[in-house]
Amino acid sequence: MPGLLLGDEIPNFEADTTVGRIKFHDFLGNSWGILFSHPRDFTPVCTTELACAANISNEFKKRGVKMIALSIDSVADHNSWSKDVMAVGKQGDTALPFPIIADDKRELSVQLGMLDPDEKDKDGMPLTARCVFVIGPDKKLKLSILYPATTGRNFDELLRVIDSLQLTAQKKVATPVDWKPGDKVMVIPSLSDAEAASLFPNGVTTEEVPSGKKYLRYTQI
Repeated sequence: MPGLLLGDEIPNFEADTTVGRIKFHDFLGNSWGILFSHPRDFTPVCTTELACAANISNEFKKRGVKMIALSIDSVADHNSWSKDVMAVGKQGDTALPFPIIADDKRELSVQLGMLDPDEKDKDGMPLTARCVFVIGPDKKLKLSILYPATTGRNFDELLRVIDSLQLTAQKKVATPVDWKPGDKVMVIPSLSDAEAASLFPNGVTTEEVPSGKKYLRYTQI
């Protein structure tokens, strides 16, 4: 099945959405983007996910990230379901703060590798999985996460990885396990000690390991 690999440019597809027809690269502009699919409108886990996404949409906006969802339902279904989503999210009658792509012919889902072979509709056709694509301003795929239909996503984790992606795109660092903004980061191995000392005025500390190799270098950004 076709799909995207890290570093691939995301196709400049055209699609019908809840805000009209879009051309994807134009929709993104010079922003970061997050494209996330869900199996079906009017289903329980999907409703909780999009309600959460709506409630924290300002967190994505603060990071300069444009949000857009996708499923195999029609625009009419998306618009109707959005009212349920906003009610579950305690947002009342306000509009969903991001568009949803209608992929009722599954063409885009196939192109992007988003279909879940184990989850099918009443006609035996596969549903979209819970894919997450984070796209950089260069329109290239920076992160991909694939969840099955039975497991809802953790949007706090999506914000955390976006913080990491944006930081490491600007600085010659990597983020260690369970990193959160404000924690120490790791100096990338390709930097010499001298280069690291000049780039990181807060200093670099090295953790000793039995091998004696000096590769665990930390700094505070």
